[in-house]
Amino acid sequence: MAESCKICGLPKDICVCVSISKEETKIKVYLDKRRFKKFMTIVEGIGKDTHPEKVAKLLKTKLACGGTLKGGRIELQGNHKNNVKKILVDNGFDENNIEVG
Repeated sequence: MAESCKICGLPKDICVCVSISKEETKIKVYLDKRRFKKFMTIVEGIGKDTHPEKVAKLLKTKLACGGTLKGGRIELQGNHKNNVKKILVDNGFDENNIEVG
C-alpha cells in the first residue's frame, strides 16, 4: 500500500502539498557584508514544508559556491542575488513572491 501524505491524505506520488506551499512562500533575497569585505547572499522565508535543505543543496550546486542552512535561512558565499531568483523560479517558486533587495 502506498504511503499517504500527512497533510492532505493523498498518496505521496500525487501529493500537491509541496507545490502549493512553493507558490505561497514569500522569499526575501539580500546581501550581507561579512568580515574582510566578503559578501553573503541570504535567502529567507523558505519554510520546512518546502524542504529547505534540498533547496540549499540545489542553490549551492547550481551557483558553484559554498553555503549553509542556519536558523531557517540559507547563507551562500558570494554575491548571487540575481541568479538565485532565476533558479528558484525554475524550481516552482512564484516569481511575484520573491523579493530581491
